[in-house]
Amino acid sequence: MNALISFEQDVQLVNHLLALLSREQTSLVMADIDAIEILLDEKSVLLQSLNITAKSRYEALVANGFESGEVGMAAWLKQQAKPAMSKSWADFQKALSQAKEMNRLNGMLISKHFNRNQQLLNHLQGNSNSGEVYGRNGQAKPSTLSRTTLMA
Repeated sequence: MNALISFEQDVQLVNHLLALLSREQTSLVMADIDAIEILLDEKSVLLQSLNITAKSRYEALVANGFESGEVGMAAWLKQQAKPAMSKSWADFQKALSQAKEMNRLNGMLISKHFNRNQQLLNHLQGNSNSGEVYGRNGQAKPSTLSRTTLMA
């Protein structure tokens, strides 16, 4: 059995993912929550599609007598002895690494937004710690005793 092994669809999907992650990053910087929610749904569908194409590729590798996974893909590419195909695979792997890094950075931006919002909520609830709120001069304001602290 000689199942077809291809990754053209993967390349298209990961390029689409890179563009989506770039839009997500812009929306995170601008704190555009509505845009972020729409992008999250789109990203979820895109990642599912990438997973399906990878699964199909790995099943084709097994059908051709190779190990399922990156090791099997490397062995299959070596057997093909087609430099253009090997370069395309390497380019795909590079784009995938870029997408992982962009996603990591976007996660850091999300974490910063979450932490800032948590600090603001704590402050509004009277639970702020010293050093968390800054004055106009950029210096930490000294913590003040709240009315509930004085009554205790």
